[in-house]
Amino acid sequence: MSELYRLEAVNRFKQLDEAVVKDLNDIINLAADSCNVPVGLITLLDEDTQWFKASKGVDIDCTNRELSFCNYTIQQPDLLMVHDASIDERFCNNPLVTGEPNVRFYAGATLTTKDGQAIGSLCVIDFEPRELTPLQQQTLTVLSKQVMNLMELNYNLQNIEGQQEEARNQALIIEEHKLKLNAIFDSSKDTHILVDPNLKVLAFNRAAAIFTRTTYGKSLKVGVSILEYADNGVTGPFEHLFRSSFSGKTIKHEWNMRPGTKHDSWKELAFVPIKDKSKNVIGVALNSTDITERIKQQEKINIQNAALIRIAIIQSHELRRPVASLLGIMALIKMEQQNGNPEYLDMLEKTVKELDEKICEIVKDSENTINGPLSIVA
Repeated sequence: MSELYRLEAVNRFKQLDEAVVKDLNDIINLAADSCNVPVGLITLLDEDTQWFKASKGVDIDCTNRELSFCNYTIQQPDLLMVHDASIDERFCNNPLVTGEPNVRFYAGATLTTKDGQAIGSLCVIDFEPRELTPLQQQTLTVLSKQVMNLMELNYNLQNIEGQQEEARNQALIIEEHKLKLNAIFDSSKDTHILVDPNLKVLAFNRAAAIFTRTTYGKSLKVGVSILEYADNGVTGPFEHLFRSSFSGKTIKHEWNMRPGTKHDSWKELAFVPIKDKSKNVIGVALNSTDITERIKQQEKINIQNAALIRIAIIQSHELRRPVASLLGIMALIKMEQQNGNPEYLDMLEKTVKELDEKICEIVKDSENTINGPLSIVA
């Protein structure tokens, strides 16, 4: 698991800015010159490869990790020094020692991140055995820390730049969405007004501004109480509806506005609570839709239905009169013709009674229907 964390740390520093690479090359040149050696390297070791992030004296940018001296360096906290690799059992059979470039001397200081991961080294190499003075050893250790500081700083700056770029992109997206929403918001024929817990206007659309100007002769403004745009007789109920919505309820209400005036109209009001991420109500959206035509159409339908029902009742009662007369005549016939054929008279009487029952059902259904819709209209 520790190797996995180490590799994750290595990946953080693989992409370095050009300015940082220049600074790292200056540092490795200083390290090689201070130790009087021809080769200096700043390396990163991933799973299979040793990458050279800055170098002096070599023209390649990577080697196989298995051949790397730095693979041993990252396994210890102190400076690793190999005075003569040809007689060191760890490296004497290494192809870099037995063949070109015939490495003999190596000294490397571990590059350790702030979270303790050994990701590579600052090292110097010579092709002859040698020793380093205490000052030279200290120089390598100090310079390795400066390398790590530069790479950490570069990584943090890249993160900041990435975050800033993401923030700029998010701001552009939000602005684009805002423009689209405003276009939809302002193109709506319905009125939309957002108020705060003090009932002061926070935002509104174009339809709302036109409505208040034409109806009340007032300009809708942010920061003004919504009650300023209501008739005196309805401010109390209006405020009650808002307060109820601030308790978390969505409320719908049909309002007959200014009946008997030129502004006589019906509105369907929706009081919708607006909540934040913590589910706290921070505002209420008042949405208003004109339903005057719908109300008028419903009234016409109700009047037509009532007229039809009255016709049905009248017709059913008109039908009952001749049926009642028939029943009376049947009774008289039966009284006068006691010795006649009662079977036919019984059949006729039964048929007339069935007709009477059907008419009674029509009357009852008509009465139930009229008591329903007409009571709603009332």
